Amino acid sequence: MRSLQHHSCLAVLACGCFLVDQAQAEPRPVTRVTFHAPSVARNMAFNLVLPAGYEESGKRYPVLYLLHGRNQDLEIWPRMRVPEYAASYDLIVVMPDAGNSWYVNWAESEDGEKNDWTDYIIKDLIGYVDAHYRTIAARAGRAIDGYSMGGFGALYLGFSHPELFCSINSHSAALRSVERWRQRLDAAMAEPAVDDLFSAPSTTASTPRQATERESADSLKGIAPKGRIYVNAHQIDAHDPFKLVLAVPKEQLPDIRIDCGIDESLAEFSQRLANLLIEHKIAFTFAQAPGRHNEANWSVAVQHSMAHQYAVIMKPLGGVLPARVAP
Repeated sequence: MRSLQHHSCLAVLACGCFLVDQAQAEPRPVTRVTFHAPSVARNMAFNLVLPAGYEESGKRYPVLYLLHGRNQDLEIWPRMRVPEYAASYDLIVVMPDAGNSWYVNWAESEDGEKNDWTDYIIKDLIGYVDAHYRTIAARAGRAIDGYSMGGFGALYLGFSHPELFCSINSHSAALRSVERWRQRLDAAMAEPAVDDLFSAPSTTASTPRQATERESADSLKGIAPKGRIYVNAHQIDAHDPFKLVLAVPKEQLPDIRIDCGIDESLAEFSQRLANLLIEHKIAFTFAQAPGRHNEANWSVAVQHSMAHQYAVIMKPLGGVLPARVAP
């Protein structure tokens, strides 16, 4: 492996116009929102954090989307202190539920399910948030981040839809998934879920998720859609961040930030992506620190990434949010 260099297209800004003293910031309230998502024919939920003064300001705000990992759900981000970190920024934070979907449109669905999970994020979720909250409903005001499976999802969605996001971040991205999918396909073992990416399969029972609406209090934690993510190599390539990033003209790529724990098994794959970006002279920021593939590591990492992504968003705006807009 080539030695990694530090490539950064934007240093994290810590000036007073962007940041508030986090020691003085009280955690922002978290609201659970439920809406019907046509792309997956389910009632879906997301956790929402609004910035201080949102109700009175009348201004539009940027949005950060946080994607959870495998066998987790929307509740993990509050446990990782996101409401506390978000209190330092004029930023809307959206934390959706997506089960073990890998954030991709599945090639085949079973038992009457509908499993277009890319469309769920890109069309249903973003569309709902922009329609119901005062967002900067443009690329310049939208960022995406995730850890593990969600780190894969953030890279895949960001590279496949660069027109929608100005900033992408991944924590400990589960990039090994692409390699495993190809191995399974080569062995004629295409299976619906990649349960052995880390250790033992989930013990959560998978139940039929027909087009009936879920109760709002329900969660998809640990539940994989029924069907197949892919049935041929072309579909795997369409989900592969290593290929997707090279297909986007450099001037159209979002700001890219990648981090991982040195002591985790997936670190090698974040390093591979970093080396690919170095080889092709693509600007990015890379960070690695002692840590394993766990909540404790990501809780620290998201504090740094949120500051970086907020700075990316605010730099073109000069640190000033758009003026009051009509409701």
